[in-house]
Amino acid sequence: MSNREFVIRLRVTPEELAQVKGRMEQAGMKNLSGYMRRLVLNGYVINMDMTDFKEILRLVSISSNNLNQYARRANETGSIYLADIKELQKSHARVIELLGKILDRLNAVE
Repeated sequence: MSNREFVIRLRVTPEELAQVKGRMEQAGMKNLSGYMRRLVLNGYVINMDMTDFKEILRLVSISSNNLNQYARRANETGSIYLADIKELQKSHARVIELLGKILDRLNAVE
């Protein structure tokens, strides 16, 4: 059992309750008390679209694999192709672009 002994009551209209439940669902929370407690104690709940992070993870994984292959080839042959370097630079630029977009969205949160 919880050690929470105090109750805070809040009156809302049916429309406000629907809006609260909608936002709670968007935040991925199922417990109204937990949701309200998080809002009150933290000031806000951020629900982020993680698709950009997943894309960044995918690109970084591909770049890491490619870099390992290029390093292996360079160790074996003593050289590396300019096209390989350009490919790594392009992948790195895409990761930086996605991180910039995420940072812009985070800065827009009020």
